[in-house]
Amino acid sequence: LHFCLFLGISLSSLLGNGLIISAVACGHHLHTPMFFFLLNLALTDLGCICTTVPKVMHDSLWDTRNISYSACAVQLFFFMVFIGTEYFFLTIMCYDRYVSICKPLHYGTLLGSRACAHMAAAAWASGFLTALLHTANTFSLPLCQGNDLGQFFCEIPHILNLSCSHSNLREVGFIAVSACLVFGCFVFMVFSYVQIFRAVLRIPSEQGRHKAFSTCFPHLAVVFLFVSTVMFAYLKPPSISSPSLDLSLSVLYSVVPPALNPFIYSLRNQELKAAV
Repeated sequence: LHFCLFLGISLSSLLGNGLIISAVACGHHLHTPMFFFLLNLALTDLGCICTTVPKVMHDSLWDTRNISYSACAVQLFFFMVFIGTEYFFLTIMCYDRYVSICKPLHYGTLLGSRACAHMAAAAWASGFLTALLHTANTFSLPLCQGNDLGQFFCEIPHILNLSCSHSNLREVGFIAVSACLVFGCFVFMVFSYVQIFRAVLRIPSEQGRHKAFSTCFPHLAVVFLFVSTVMFAYLKPPSISSPSLDLSLSVLYSVVPPALNPFIYSLRNQELKAAV
């Protein structure tokens, strides 16, 4: 049952994100900043799915929940690259919507092709650097609790639980810095959407307001899905924590958003639906 479920999720994600990538790459009328960033978001979604789901399917088929220490390091690195880069692209896409609605006369200047390329490169580089620092530091810690993770999905908290308590302070510091960065991006998105909604409500025509809102709602839905699943996974009360629940939540935030994102974006975007 689990194998069939994850097979369906992976196939739907591959199909949805693959269609978005091919539509944006081949459709010249979609060569705009919004769709350029959407293409990159689809790439990160595919990366998240390919990093986690094949291992889940393998373990479901063979009824095992173990992962080797080296495989854990590889999985953690690539997953952090894609999940971190995705969050940065969600922030950039929020900026794209802000400029489009609040500063339309400056859109071509602020979001020219060179600026978009620089922002995309910065997002990928930031995701790679963050993943490299966390992975290198986490897997340099001495282990005092053995190296049996007991599950197929590898996350930093699981490694810290196996490490010597006196040696993981540096990684805790890295996590705190990353949390501040994530919170800063979240505050930026909230502030941007406050300004966007204020600008949209000042549009005199109902058709204009509807068109502006229709370009924002898919991004809002994706951000809410991503942030809510991650926050619930990491900020849930310790009293309700259990290995099975932690595993379910890990799968939830790593698999569900990447699988649903292409359908959320294509549902209300007429240009994308026509191209697909």
